[in-house]
Amino acid sequence: MFSGIIEEAGRIRGKSVRAGIWTVEIEAQKILEGTKKGDSISVNGACLTVEKLTGGTFSASLSRQTMEETSLGSAGTGAFVNLERALKMGDRIGGHLLTGHIDFKTPLKSFYKKGRDSVIMGFNVPPAFRKYVVQRGSIGVDGLSLTVAELKNGDVRIFLIPHTMENTNLKYRKTGDILNIEVDMTAKQVEKILSSREEEVSRTDWDGE
Repeated sequence: MFSGIIEEAGRIRGKSVRAGIWTVEIEAQKILEGTKKGDSISVNGACLTVEKLTGGTFSASLSRQTMEETSLGSAGTGAFVNLERALKMGDRIGGHLLTGHIDFKTPLKSFYKKGRDSVIMGFNVPPAFRKYVVQRGSIGVDGLSLTVAELKNGDVRIFLIPHTMENTNLKYRKTGDILNIEVDMTAKQVEKILSSREEEVSRTDWDGE
């Protein structure tokens, strides 16, 4: 589990493939402190397992699903990625809980400054996931916990403060770049509970006939 509070923006040093398995090597500093093989790290919102530590880098394997369903499949050498170590019991949760499982990827539709300090980003949520996104609700963007400022017909707008821009990979983003999105898992859990109740009521009505 992750909190969506990015610890640093790392950089992809290289990607390689062997026997059909892709490996990504990422340069980092802060998140390597105390990190060991087998630990989980969120890379642009995708939960990866540390398999090798060498100096100022760590390596992780990318499954076929990760390559196909996240931006890590197309990210090239030199790309900046958001990094966060997995939460430990007792840690403060400054953002909201994220699983590290990407729901969908989408292009950055708009990205512009408003006034001196504010930046506004926009992207579209596919119809299948719109029911999980609400205005003033939380959403994971490249592993970063953000608040939906405006929502209309699936188009999301988010206001970014200077601290966020300065300390994440968003300062390197441009329109057309692919974003990894994870919707709020609480919304999905509520949907599952309600669906289960509806199924239970339907079975009870059927059995009572």
